Amino acid sequence: MEPVGSRSNQWLTTVLLNPAASDVTPEQLRLHLETRNIESRPLWKPLHLQPLFQGAPMYGGAVCTDLFTRGLCLPSGTAMTEQDLERVAEAIIELFPTA
Repeated sequence: MEPVGSRSNQWLTTVLLNPAASDVTPEQLRLHLETRNIESRPLWKPLHLQPLFQGAPMYGGAVCTDLFTRGLCLPSGTAMTEQDLERVAEAIIELFPTA
């Protein structure tokens, strides 16, 4: 839901997976989507985890590492149609067993 008088540019859509609720990992989901010709990618890798910054001081907690470990960027954008959104949603639902 968008605030009255505004319109989202749909720039970034992400999902966080809960390892306590499912054994599906972000990489498994990414590969599953790829088999359906749906592009996705991991959340941005935190700088302190990149080789260039190995050993550099890191300030803050473990939130960014947790997000990177559990997250995936999904297709998004204002050009996506309802049909595109349904196709992505259906592909995601396929991977998760029903309750």
